[in-house]
Amino acid sequence: QVHLVESGGGLVQPGGSLRLSCAASGSIFNIHVMGWYRHAPGKQRELVATITGDGTTNYADSVKGRFTISRANVKNSMYLQMEGLRPEDTAVYYCNARITPLQAPRPYDYWAQGTQVTVSS
Repeated sequence: QVHLVESGGGLVQPGGSLRLSCAASGSIFNIHVMGWYRHAPGKQRELVATITGDGTTNYADSVKGRFTISRANVKNSMYLQMEGLRPEDTAVYYCNARITPLQAPRPYDYWAQGTQVTVSS
């Protein structure tokens, strides 16, 4: 089976930095796209950033210029480098990937467990 595991959340002061990590494992044929979502209390889930297999990236306007998404293809890993963090960035962050498993007829979406990011003084 395919699994996603993420880490790197925590408490940071405004203006600080954090790096989130996500790793995919299992019987994988192809990873088409990976990304990060976040969900704050009382708000709808928001797509933060995505990266495709060829390295194409997209960012939400709210994080553009502050966050950087990247991949390490050999290890099936993904990272989100967050700089200049603001209180409004506080949320649970979720790693997501669209993956075609071995011998599967189509891709499926997979989710990691989530990690809390809190930006507060």
